[in-house]
Amino acid sequence: MNVQILCDSGCDLSNETLEALSLEMLSLKVTIKDEEYEDGKTISPFQVYESMRSGEVPKTSQVSPQAFRETFIKYAEKDQPFLYFALSSELSGTYQTAKMVEQEVKEEYENAKFEVIDTKAASLGYGLVIMRVAELAKQGRSYEDILEIGQYHADHMEHIFTVDDLEYLYRGGRVSRTAAFVGSLLKIKPLLHMEDGKLVPLEKIRGSKKLWKRMVEIMGERGKDFEHQRIAISHGDALETAEQLADMIQQEYNVKDIHIDMIGSSIGAHAGPGTIALFFLNDTYQ
Repeated sequence: MNVQILCDSGCDLSNETLEALSLEMLSLKVTIKDEEYEDGKTISPFQVYESMRSGEVPKTSQVSPQAFRETFIKYAEKDQPFLYFALSSELSGTYQTAKMVEQEVKEEYENAKFEVIDTKAASLGYGLVIMRVAELAKQGRSYEDILEIGQYHADHMEHIFTVDDLEYLYRGGRVSRTAAFVGSLLKIKPLLHMEDGKLVPLEKIRGSKKLWKRMVEIMGERGKDFEHQRIAISHGDALETAEQLADMIQQEYNVKDIHIDMIGSSIGAHAGPGTIALFFLNDTYQ
């Protein structure tokens, strides 16, 4: 490979996918009961969801500067060009830390060729960007091509998602106590999306059937070129629901490639069990 692709665990790609695409992943941290774990390495999403169901409130923290430094220097010393596409800077300080380390390493290794990019994406929305650039790297595409196409995918990635219980978003400071209480009481399900890397409420829907139907409709309103692109659904330990949504989408839009994965520990610690998220491009696939 001419270019090595780096990502962080906010991409929610399985270890099998990471391995198949020769990706190097840096882990965000998850803390439960004062015990710190590495997302994707020393804790599983199942453990996080189980702890949340039993009332625990997991905390998350960014990739450490030391981890970035060691990884960046490893490639700089080998004169290996690399690109690190990061989890949205609006959801984690990981990107800012990486930018700081990037500057330091480039001062020490003047010939080092690498870039740190804010995808403004999360979960499998971010994961789809990573899969695309990793495929391009494996094909031997140029550094500039990979950077440009990766940025295009990040800029045109739609995130449409819902949480099973607003309580988890309340704990993470995403919704008010009143909204969480009223939502639970009236069986109202929120639909959210991402705007410039931030989580933004979109609509409130009463009842699950209407909710899945509306997600499929929004995909039709916003998306393009479904037959040629890979779309993704991530879930908080709710595989059956994710598969049902995939069936609805396939029937409606003739999508050939739907990637389903579980939401990882760091994103899941905020969204909670039962979350369903849908990702697709709102422009032509590149």
